[in-house]
Amino acid sequence: MKPAALAVAAAGFGIAFLVASAGGHRLTALESPTVDIIDESDLPADMTGDDNMGEAITDNPAATDQQNPAEALPEQPAMPEAPAAEPTTQAVRPVAQGEFVPPAVEPSGLEREAPRAPLSDLSLALPPKPKVTAEWDGTTLFQPVASAAGRIEAKGVRVAISGVAPLASEESCSFEGKQWNCGTRARTAFRGLLRSRAVVCDMPADAAQGDVVARCRIGKLDVGEWLVANGWARAEAGGPYEDAGKKAESDGKGIYGAPPERVEMTLTPAGSTLPATEPPSAEPAIELPAQ
Repeated sequence: MKPAALAVAAAGFGIAFLVASAGGHRLTALESPTVDIIDESDLPADMTGDDNMGEAITDNPAATDQQNPAEALPEQPAMPEAPAAEPTTQAVRPVAQGEFVPPAVEPSGLEREAPRAPLSDLSLALPPKPKVTAEWDGTTLFQPVASAAGRIEAKGVRVAISGVAPLASEESCSFEGKQWNCGTRARTAFRGLLRSRAVVCDMPADAAQGDVVARCRIGKLDVGEWLVANGWARAEAGGPYEDAGKKAESDGKGIYGAPPERVEMTLTPAGSTLPATEPPSAEPAIELPAQ
């Protein structure tokens, strides 16, 4: 077996060498192409002279247009020249390297134009707040408490509203022969007005602690006028709220009207809306075995 294998291998190497040699000759022929030199004596007489060639090109107008397309375009009309800018009398002048001073401008040549109208009303300035007059000046009492209708207490100061006859909390009123506790109801209404809001009273800030008679307001609401107009206090005779007190009495407001209705809520079996429940059914007793 070995001699046969050696013979096959030798034959393979021989074939490979022949293929490589043939390929090398082929590549050498491709890499060095031959160039045939044309003899000018073999050319026709009309192709040897340069003059004849120039004449042939000149006689063909189409060829001339293709070679010089710019000469074939029609002439364009001349554009008018822009007027030269007049030289300025004042020019910028350098004051330092890279810095220049603009020319001076005379104020007489400037004209102020009217401002542009705003695009919307949102950009307009808000109107100024009203100034606080001397009539609204006073001392602010924080977290006031109504001890009675027409009396407040705050930080050790007890203030009686001027122009109002305070109504004691234990006072009772009569309406169509029926008595009701109008003093407590008036104090409750006054506390609902205050709700611990700050009260401004026309009294000096350094007033000593104790009883003070003053006119008070919550914001722009006159406290005394509110009490009298709603019938929760009586106006003093000849005071600023006398007319408001007469109107409240004629309208039957507050202490001059009917007592508030009491709503009684009692639950009775007959009036209950709950569904009736059935009693549990009797179950037989279970006897436990004796231990």
